[in-house]
Amino acid sequence: MNDSRYDIRISARTAWLDVQSEPERNRYFFSYTITIENHGTSSAQLMTRHWIITDAHGKVQEVRGDGVVGEQPVLAPGARFRYTSGALLETPVGTMQGSYRMVADDGHGFDAEISAFRLAVPNVLN
Repeated sequence: MNDSRYDIRISARTAWLDVQSEPERNRYFFSYTITIENHGTSSAQLMTRHWIITDAHGKVQEVRGDGVVGEQPVLAPGARFRYTSGALLETPVGTMQGSYRMVADDGHGFDAEISAFRLAVPNVLN
């Protein structure tokens, strides 16, 4: 749906947490900071999340749940919500993508898509 009332934009920043990772045991821990911005004209509440996490071997993990980091934030028009969480991979490179289920103040439900972003140990792709 391309309705200006429901315009949620999502961006991500990632970091490899080498202190929490154990490459010798194929454990690569990454943090990701998500910024959710409401560019629409209607307030919307984030109800659920759906993540698809894929490592370099093609192993897929799906994560579904209520809200994010224990919250179900309401974003008024022009508002922004930012949070940081983490993901554990068995490879030094992977991707995340997914969606948030939003409910607008008029009761309309819609999905805010999260474009794929890369999780990668620095310099591993050079």
